[in-house]
Parts: sequence; C-alpha cells; structure tokens
Amino acid sequence: MSLVLDSAAQDLLFREARTANTFTDEPVTDEQVQAIYDLVKYGPTSMNQSPLRVTLVRSPEARERLVQHMAEGNAAKTAAAPLVAILSADNEFHEELPQLFPHFPGAKDMFAGDRSVREGQASLNAALQAAYFIVGVRAAGLAAGPMTGCDFEGIRKEFLDDDHTPLMVVNIGRPGEDAWFPRSPRLAYDEVVTTV
Repeated sequence: MSLVLDSAAQDLLFREARTANTFTDEPVTDEQVQAIYDLVKYGPTSMNQSPLRVTLVRSPEARERLVQHMAEGNAAKTAAAPLVAILSADNEFHEELPQLFPHFPGAKDMFAGDRSVREGQASLNAALQAAYFIVGVRAAGLAAGPMTGCDFEGIRKEFLDDDHTPLMVVNIGRPGEDAWFPRSPRLAYDEVVTTV
C-alpha cells in the first residue's frame, strides 16, 4: 500500500528535508510563523495538553544574549539565521486544561498537586509538538535547524521562567549556500519494527 500524501509532499516534509546549517537573509514573517502554528496545533498530545511554548528571538539584543548560550558549533549559525525559536515545555500546562479538555472537568486537578508528574508530561508532549513544529516549518517551504547543543539552564534564566523547560533552539529560514550536511544513514524497517 502506498501513502496517500503525494511524492512531492513526502520529499518536502521528510525525504529531501534536512537540518539546515546556513540560511539566506530573507526574513521569516510573523504571518509565516502564524501559519505554521495554525497547522501544527492540530497534532495530537495526551489529553490535548498542548504544553509547547514558542519564544521567537527577533531583536539583535535578544539574539546576542541567546548566542552566548549556544555551543561553539551552533553559535555562528544561530547568530546568522533570519529567525530563531526557543521551544519550551510549560510545566503549568494543566491550568489550560479546562479550556483544552473541557469534557473532563477534573483534568486540571489530576495534575495540580504533583510538579514532577507535570514536568514529565510536559516534556514528552512538548517534544511531540516540537517535532510537529519542525515539519510545519518544512510545510511552509522553509528550513529548520533544530539544536540541543546549548546551555539550557542559561537559556531558561535569560528568556523563560521556572515554569518553562527549554527543549531546543530552532533556526528558521530559507536554506543558504551549502546548507546541508550529507544525509546520515537510517535504520531499516526490520531493525525497528517488531511484530508480536
């Protein structure tokens, strides 16, 4: 059985897409980011928790502060990308559950008393949403450069608060010259999938 999604879309989202390391100077607009979010917000999370939060780093001053927290190999490309997003998990996501999961009025109370459970749920579900976000960037015809090589605690203190856990930094824009490293190998189907 073949996939319903046409081959060109499969290439755009997965087969030809890679982590971008250079970008052109063409700006990424707020309208593009809004369109990306309006698509990826429909990706599933447990109990519709939707804990992903996105901090867009646009100003030169904020960019300079962020670059100081990036690993050496990531600093220059973060400084040069048209737009950078800090993706974080909101550990107080349960406060939104009356709106997001209204058919279960006790959902918020399930998580209210246990911060460690909330952090685990927020981390898992925000990571799912981060993956959707990367695919959404690709769907917008842009390239994403997701990175975890950074000082997360420094980023949290600089841009977030104690209720948000940074997950990754994503450079966003149109791919520049020599944007791609060679594709790394992938595991084969039978190395990953087991039928019991």
